Order: sequence, then C-alpha cells, then structure tokens
Amino acid sequence: MSKNLVVYFSASGVTKKVAENLSKTVNADIYEIKPVVPYTKADLNWMDKNSRSTVEMNNYHSRPEIVKDDVKVQDYDVIFLGFPIWWYIAPTIVNTFLEANDFTNKTIVLFATSGGSDFGKTVDNLKLSVSDSAKIIQGKILNHNPSEDDLKKWIENLKL
Repeated sequence: MSKNLVVYFSASGVTKKVAENLSKTVNADIYEIKPVVPYTKADLNWMDKNSRSTVEMNNYHSRPEIVKDDVKVQDYDVIFLGFPIWWYIAPTIVNTFLEANDFTNKTIVLFATSGGSDFGKTVDNLKLSVSDSAKIIQGKILNHNPSEDDLKKWIENLKL
C-alpha cells in the first residue's frame, strides 16, 4: 500500500477545505504551502493589473518565497497537490514548492478549485518544475468540497 501526502496552497481557504477532506478520505498526511508574505484580499484582486497575484502570474519566472517547513516528500509514494486555478494554471508559488523538493519517481495527482477555469496548461507548466521521472496526473477540479464518497470514486478511477 502506498503512502500518501496531500499538499495544498490556499490563498482564501477554499482549497484548504477540500485538501482536509481529501486527506481524511485517503488517510494521508497533509502539508500546507505557506507564503512567507501571506496574500491579502487586495493581492488576490485579479481585476487589478498591479495586484500581487496578477504581477506574479504575468511573470512565469516569479517564485514567491515559501515558509521552509520540514516536509519529507521522499517518504511518500503519491502526492496529491491542490491549489486554486489562477489564469488557467497553478499559482507560481506551487512551482516554488515543486522546485524546492525532489519528486524523482513520485506520482503527483493534481486537484484544484476554480471560479470557472479548467486546468488549462497546468500540467505542462508544472512538469517544468520537477524531474522527468516524476509522473504528474491531471486530476480534477474539486469545487464545492465534494463528499467522501465522491472523492473515493474519483481516487478509484485514477487506478494509482
């Protein structure tokens, strides 16, 4: 049986709720990607071209600094990685996390929350931040905090 880890970034708390539910469902440890400088409501105003999130997302090379906790990715087989969709991809802080850890021979299953976007180019974008041996699986948009039964069905269908 594989050892699972749920990793998530949540600027507003929506993705956090889904991650906590998923962690319970798959009996996984959980880890939050935390920015050194937390995002404010103004930072998340995607309609403001000068807001922090807009500036970061307009620069692929942006890597917001994260709190360096002692997560040992190497101890896990499957990493469920969750985040909100921003501009059809994961926030660049997710790339910061991926680039700070070794995902050699790991399976990364993506899940996201979104106000209306799908995964867009998320998988292609995140593949650039991990070794070639890491397997990234485009998972599912999990809005409205799905039930444990719905999560179990989704996981079963992944055939990990």
